[in-house]
Amino acid sequence: MVVRAVRIAFKYQRQFRRDVFIDLNCFRRWGHNELDDPVITNPLIYKIIQNRPSIPDRYVEKLISANVLSQEIVKNIIESHTALLNKALKESTVDVSRHLATSYLTGRWTGMKQAEANITRWDTGVDLRLLQFLGKKSVQVSPNLDIHPQLLKNHVQNRLKKFENGKALDWSTAEALAIGSLLYQGYNVRLSGQDVGRGTFSQRHAMFVDQSTEAVFIPLNSMVNDQTGKLEIANSILSEEAVLGFEYGISISSPFILPIWEAQFGDFFNGAQIIIDTYITNGEAKWMLSSGLTMLLPHGYDGAGPEHSSCRLERFLQLTDSKDDEIDSDDINIQIANPSEPAQYFHLLRRQMIRNYRKPLVVVAPKILLRHPAAVSSFSDFMPRTSFKTIIGDNNIEKNCNVNKIILVSGKHYYALNNYRETTGNKNVAIIRIESLCPFPVYELLEEIEKYKHARIFIWSQEEPRNMGAWNFVKPRFETLCGRQLKYCGRKPMAAPAVGDGQIHQQEANEVIVKPFTIK
Repeated sequence: MVVRAVRIAFKYQRQFRRDVFIDLNCFRRWGHNELDDPVITNPLIYKIIQNRPSIPDRYVEKLISANVLSQEIVKNIIESHTALLNKALKESTVDVSRHLATSYLTGRWTGMKQAEANITRWDTGVDLRLLQFLGKKSVQVSPNLDIHPQLLKNHVQNRLKKFENGKALDWSTAEALAIGSLLYQGYNVRLSGQDVGRGTFSQRHAMFVDQSTEAVFIPLNSMVNDQTGKLEIANSILSEEAVLGFEYGISISSPFILPIWEAQFGDFFNGAQIIIDTYITNGEAKWMLSSGLTMLLPHGYDGAGPEHSSCRLERFLQLTDSKDDEIDSDDINIQIANPSEPAQYFHLLRRQMIRNYRKPLVVVAPKILLRHPAAVSSFSDFMPRTSFKTIIGDNNIEKNCNVNKIILVSGKHYYALNNYRETTGNKNVAIIRIESLCPFPVYELLEEIEKYKHARIFIWSQEEPRNMGAWNFVKPRFETLCGRQLKYCGRKPMAAPAVGDGQIHQQEANEVIVKPFTIK
């Protein structure tokens, strides 16, 4: 019966198109070649449309004539659906404050709260013994599993070696520890995107595939019992709008699921812009629906050209309800972070579930930092009483009177600047990393720059062109709320995110590193 209804629907759709074409051709019979004639077209076209049976009515006629439905069944369908709509309309007129409390505090969301108008810090650290247990579990291989020999050597054995000294934990290890600890606490985690099981840059390997049977094994799920959660790996098709829409639906269904969507490259989010604009960034404001959805958007100017360099950070910053003349708080609509250390990423993921409210999180994710020898963390960065740092001060230079310039930076660009400073032996410039862009960390930033009493020059350094990146977001907030003038160092304004020529890219890359130290 259903198949017949679908066939009739397609047949009727073709017939309807032909009928409309014939009806509209009547204008040409009357000598009117343009359908936008203000005198003839408007009243006639409305009359034609109004006199036609509606599409549902004509479709019902076809189904009845084909003995798919009866008139009584049609009547029952219409009455029941009309009653459903009337009920929804009546419920929507309930007092907003009562509905707000109901939507947040009942059912699966019992215990959750709205974010308050202040900044809270959450202890997201984990006990050392649990970290070591999770690290081993994340690469646990069954003797019966025929794992690829290169994977066994370069991933499994390397990770186990890192846990022996606990001082050089990389990005993917920090991620495995964050996800594993959440599973251990009973939360479910879902990771989706193109080839996320392996990771675009072959860094993750959250799932192993048997080389003989092609059976899939997820190591972190080997510790599943009645109290632990489950990790679901969804290697999705290249359909960002559909996938991200599904993950948003997962995120609003329960506060105990952490849905993580990773774009293969940061700019891939543009295929899902409708979901971001309509649901993720303002679903709470419009419909009072909390979401803890996390988006990982690989970003960085590494010579990949215009398409895969930028996650369009500036667009997400424009979508926040942050004000440049007021200090941000937890109740901001979305949170945007550009972490520069693995432990920072670890705390971000755990914070999404540990706190008693839910907010969408955009992580400006790295590419070269995944294996950068300086971008590592030690066990002490993951331990109890540690948390996400909204800024990271400069520990490579003394807080002395010789520092006359402070460079503000976010993300992986810090490592290029710090390397240049060490190479040149410059002791007069301090570099402060802003890890949380929104909420903008005014108090923490003021506390840090106050340590440099003689600093008079403040510079924002970024890889992105001037009309992109975080410059236009950071400048008014820093100058208004921190009371210092901020200068710009980065690429010039551009139409495309990056150039497509290797030599020009290298020239620009050198300029954005050197210029912050020479500007006065």
